[in-house]
Amino acid sequence: MNELHLETSPYLLQHANNPIHWKAWTENTLANAKEENKLIIVSIGYSACHWCHVMEHESFEDNEVADIMNKDFISIKVDREERPDVDATYMKAVQIMTGQGGWPMNAVLLPDGRPVWGGTYFKKANWIDSLEQLQQLYIEQPEKMVEYAEKLLGGIQSLVLLGQNTSNEIANPKNIKPIIEKWSKSFDWEFGGHARAPKFMMPNNYLFLQRYGFQEKRADILEFVDITLTRMAWGGLFDTIDGGFSRYSVDMKWHVPHFEKMLYDNGQLMSLYAEAYKRTKDPLYREVIEKTHAFLQKELTTAEGAFYSALDADSLNEKGRLEEGAFYVWQKQELVDLLKDDFTLFATVFNINEFGYWEDRNFVLIQNDAPENIAANAGLTLETLKSKKQDWEKLLYEVRERRSKPRLDDKILTSWNALMLKGYADAYKALGNEEYIKIAVRNAEFICSKLWHPDGHLWRTYKNGDAKIKAFLEDYALTADAFITLYEATLEEKWLIYAKQLTDYCLENFYDEKQQFFAYTSAKEEQLIAKHFETEDNVIPASNSVMANVLYKLSILFDNEYYEKTALQMLYLIIPNLDYPSAFSNWLNLWLDLSEKNKELAVCGPDAIESLKEINSNYLPHIIIAGSVKESTIPFLANRFVNNENLFYICQNRACGLPKNTIQETLNDLKKV
Repeated sequence: MNELHLETSPYLLQHANNPIHWKAWTENTLANAKEENKLIIVSIGYSACHWCHVMEHESFEDNEVADIMNKDFISIKVDREERPDVDATYMKAVQIMTGQGGWPMNAVLLPDGRPVWGGTYFKKANWIDSLEQLQQLYIEQPEKMVEYAEKLLGGIQSLVLLGQNTSNEIANPKNIKPIIEKWSKSFDWEFGGHARAPKFMMPNNYLFLQRYGFQEKRADILEFVDITLTRMAWGGLFDTIDGGFSRYSVDMKWHVPHFEKMLYDNGQLMSLYAEAYKRTKDPLYREVIEKTHAFLQKELTTAEGAFYSALDADSLNEKGRLEEGAFYVWQKQELVDLLKDDFTLFATVFNINEFGYWEDRNFVLIQNDAPENIAANAGLTLETLKSKKQDWEKLLYEVRERRSKPRLDDKILTSWNALMLKGYADAYKALGNEEYIKIAVRNAEFICSKLWHPDGHLWRTYKNGDAKIKAFLEDYALTADAFITLYEATLEEKWLIYAKQLTDYCLENFYDEKQQFFAYTSAKEEQLIAKHFETEDNVIPASNSVMANVLYKLSILFDNEYYEKTALQMLYLIIPNLDYPSAFSNWLNLWLDLSEKNKELAVCGPDAIESLKEINSNYLPHIIIAGSVKESTIPFLANRFVNNENLFYICQNRACGLPKNTIQETLNDLKKV
């Protein structure tokens, strides 16, 4: 029988009424497969995945398919967001076998869990044919399957970077320059991002490129970052009506998105636009932050101060059928009727023309020109145009709210909440909005009270008052990183201490002395067919790159040589493998920390928090900041506090100059790069 009704994941619950005898990924299910000597089907997806829904409708709701799967196979459904370890392991196998990956991801395994076949989306006929052939082969020539499984497992294991003990120096960060030159050959100078489709936002890429452009005085790199951020904000990828970004665009101009809105994207993009606003004070970047905040509060924030995971790509159209993007698109006549005399100007701003057309008479709103230019051409002041745009967006929002809304994925994931927490803390630093820091602190308190077990481990997921699944490296690394950012915004030392506690837990339970990286799964927990070491940055930075950055920061603040050595040894092993920089931008960020332009700042005194607000509103990516309003036990701050004095210590290479007494003098020094 289908057992998914016992689960809490919205994705698994979507499949609870399928005629297939789905099981969840548990030790018991895997033991049953061995006992019955049956092949395992593992089908992996997530709730906001459009093609997952398509395959469910075509195959998994079909009785003919169910008969075959139920008779000969143990069928397991996995929510990749709950079990990223299972997803990563079998995705490697599918990529080796087919040269590509994606979701839904479907694999057939031997009873012991070793993969023998797989792919992504299959039409019903292909799915049935493949399963029947695999079952026949398993009955008639099982030794062939075992032989192939051995080779495939060897291929999966060979993807792991090998550790090596070394005392060699890391190359000077000046060696980043040729890497940037190579990377820039793939830049799209018209619409930003990489010159290919589909187009993913990859926020960490632009956090690094912006920092590099600033530190190395590369106006061309900064221009590219601004083109990218402007075009993403103008594109259909960003919901100008109600805020929030979709996951990626299917075209080169950030126009037609894959319409699901994911928490992890919006958290990172809030950080990115906050950093860019600090550098440029561009009102568009501020608008993106404020609209994203409004969207998050309305759609993805829980009563407990946590954040839900996603909104689906699909919603019901006017015919009552699920359709991708139905909630977000507009037809021309509909807009003419709504906007009346303003339609012509609206159509100019949002391209109700060939540039903004999608398909089936539907338009996705996209901007293609600066409002200053449009206002001048229309004989309007910029303020008049902005006011009209706000009125249009409010009107369309009210109309759109009457449509059937996309489904909500209401599970709460630790790592994604940490990304959003960091996004709010960064937005507070940039804009000074007290509401943002209250939201960040409340979310941090939620993580500590609901997702952090007294024995030291984190939980991965939470829903309906129930925390479950032991957390993965991603959860620890991103939470530690978020807590450091929260400390930088508030100077509450408990957040820094918590970051250190999580880091120490990872060193004890995840660090592999032989590989000299952190395993994705704790040594205490269930081990899959091959150890997974996540080292390449993707839409979320690699958990090892986040951990390395965290260790390096903490090594300075806590004067801990082991932290520094561990972080730099990881970086040393990565640099020779840095073949395509977009997958290593967070490692490049760590490498740039070794530049002679990097400094540390200690702000100590009764007005330290107020002073820090002003300092944090400046773009200073090359500065590690700490501070206190009283005597501190943090080694970096030891013996720096003097009663009734505000002192600013600027340090470099573990040496500090005499303290400065004013913010302006301090900022003048820090801005020298």
